[in-house]
Amino acid sequence: MKLFFDTEFTGLHKRTSLISIGIVAKNGKRFYAEFSTYKENQCDDWIRENVLKHTILAGNDTLAARLGEDGNTTVVLGSKADIRYELGEWLKQFDSVQFVSDVSHYDFVLLIDIFGGAFDLPGNVSAACHDINPDIARHYGISDREAFDKSREDIVSELCGRQIEGEKHNALYDAEVIKAIYAEICGA
Repeated sequence: MKLFFDTEFTGLHKRTSLISIGIVAKNGKRFYAEFSTYKENQCDDWIRENVLKHTILAGNDTLAARLGEDGNTTVVLGSKADIRYELGEWLKQFDSVQFVSDVSHYDFVLLIDIFGGAFDLPGNVSAACHDINPDIARHYGISDREAFDKSREDIVSELCGRQIEGEKHNALYDAEVIKAIYAEICGA
């Protein structure tokens, strides 16, 4: 099973901490978690304005209501230990899992860290993550750097002829965007 995911975190540095993770399965099941233990003092103004305001823990009642009504999303708000347990339980519904992300270098390392390390991943989870940025580069005949700079929302609009419901820089919304792009470019 392909699981499309994204994380939001406190900054691009080695001591970063997770703010949220969003996962969307190919079959439509979803998992969304927010970490109550992220290090607020690591957040700069951009993260406060573009990431934190799109979280339930920061008071985004619209997001809380939407996720509460959809009936297809497991929502967890809590510590890393809480999220580790709930995510591990959620992943048990799949026989075999490969994660798919976008420019996954930080995202996959942070996902692995939820479980402690690469050797602590659940047995059904591949230790290799598929990254869609090279797929985007190949599809458009551009460099990986140019692909990195290409708006994901523009790609979805162009390839899918629609927009994804939600708020950019919310991990679950971004996971839905990754899923849509993967489906159009990779045909799966």
